[in-house]
Amino acid sequence: MALLGGTGARISGCWSLKTDHSGSGEDSLDRLLPPVGAPRRKSTTCLSKTEPPLLRTGTRTIYTAGRPPWYDEHGAQSKEAFVIGLCGGSASGKTTVANKIIEALDVPWVVLLSMDSFYKVLSPEEQTLAASNDYNFDHPGAFDFELLVATLRKLKQGKSVKIPVYDFTTHGRQKDWKNVYGASVIIFEGIMSFADKELLQLLDMKIFVDTDSDIRLVRRLRRDITERGRDIEGVLKQYNKFVKPAFEQYIEPTMRLADIVVPRGGGNMVAIDLIVQHVHSQLEGTDLSLALSLSLSLSLSLSVSLARSLPRRAVLASAQQTQPLPQTLSVLESTPQVRGLHTIIRNKETSRDEFIFYSKRLMRLLIEHALTFLPSQLCVVQTPQGQEYEGRSFNGKGITGVSVLRAGETMEPALRAVCKDVRIGKILIQTNLDSGEPELHYLRLPKDISEDHVILMDSTVSTGAAAMMAVRVLLDHEVREDRIVLVSLLMAELGVHSVAYAFPQVKIITTAVDKGVDDFLHVIPGIGDFGDRYFGTDGSNSWNEEGDREQSC
Repeated sequence: MALLGGTGARISGCWSLKTDHSGSGEDSLDRLLPPVGAPRRKSTTCLSKTEPPLLRTGTRTIYTAGRPPWYDEHGAQSKEAFVIGLCGGSASGKTTVANKIIEALDVPWVVLLSMDSFYKVLSPEEQTLAASNDYNFDHPGAFDFELLVATLRKLKQGKSVKIPVYDFTTHGRQKDWKNVYGASVIIFEGIMSFADKELLQLLDMKIFVDTDSDIRLVRRLRRDITERGRDIEGVLKQYNKFVKPAFEQYIEPTMRLADIVVPRGGGNMVAIDLIVQHVHSQLEGTDLSLALSLSLSLSLSLSVSLARSLPRRAVLASAQQTQPLPQTLSVLESTPQVRGLHTIIRNKETSRDEFIFYSKRLMRLLIEHALTFLPSQLCVVQTPQGQEYEGRSFNGKGITGVSVLRAGETMEPALRAVCKDVRIGKILIQTNLDSGEPELHYLRLPKDISEDHVILMDSTVSTGAAAMMAVRVLLDHEVREDRIVLVSLLMAELGVHSVAYAFPQVKIITTAVDKGVDDFLHVIPGIGDFGDRYFGTDGSNSWNEEGDREQSC
């Protein structure tokens, strides 16, 4: 354990639940991105070194930063999120330290998770005790460790999770839980963060925030009176009866488990800067041993050697390229109509109006073909003539369309035209021009998508890198692999093999498969940049979507 600080300060942490900096697919875009007009800090080495791409809404221009691949060529998770555990007494400044770390990290897809969200649901008798400040919220038994450990483990594994939202006024959980997904770094804070053995095993770095007891009491009085509607007498009663004894019995002894002890909380910028350096070293995949010599009243050293791999370009299944096309692939029958449509949209001389018109015709045929692969069951109906007709009906709960922006969005009208009340989700994947990697920048998926069959739409697939990322996102949201149908107007054999190799149960539907790709990973003979041709852009913007410029990775 190291003590860090300008004047012999130390580092500490605590349990609480806050997800203001989460990467949830169902949160607003603003939760994922820095505010417009905010000063831009230098980018971290785990991300693109180029200027970030732009997202434009009706009223805003937003700078974004993406999440590099977190899976291997098998489609499985290749690395886990880095988890920082913050522990410390009540009102010690854990949340402030967490926010300072997040601000200094300048890394997207950071989740701040608080232990406060995992208080147990109180019985009527316990509710009565809580109302009179006679219930001990500072005992390990007050927390739902089973739910907490399961949630943190899933979040560390890259899965989408639902977090309970605790109401301190009513001492209960709110009806709606918060969806969180896509953490590269998880900061977990709470008073009992180090109190459970299973929980400790999930923490990659353990930090204890150590603050003077008088300061903590003053902060708690101010917080509970102004923010939680408590009276001063009740706050002091609870503090003396439960909070202070719990700190001495359960919290303070866990300081010995910390890798770093931080005194003075959020005001100790020396310690916070050192923590940020450690996290950066792990995200960069560097085995780091830091010798920190502080020419102060206290001079100590800290050694950290947590090997973390740099986000790297997904390794595609090149060994599979000589194999026959997979059985999960279905190519629309090459009728004279289909070949005629391809002739028009592949022709570089085709005008934009004609390109859009005939692309839409081909999309409609593609979507209708894809729907034939959804499960159906026998359905007997009565005709107006009073006769029975044995037909078929969809055998599933629902259908959701998910488009890979921007070009995949062009297929949505065709899907809506043939599927009544279909729900639509969106995923934005762009190419990092430095690494050649696809990066996830934004997603918004309907609630309970895990119960639906999903039509995943992208205009063209070359290497399959973007398609693999989109499928991985769906799997992380618990969509069953055999319920995903990938539809694309045009695919290269390389992309077909890559997706089928990683996800053998995903159905792949396209209107044509071209044999090769050139040195720039363009599909050959290809269709050109679909997005540029459809939307009338000139292609000069290097931040075209991965679905449009699949050749970039």
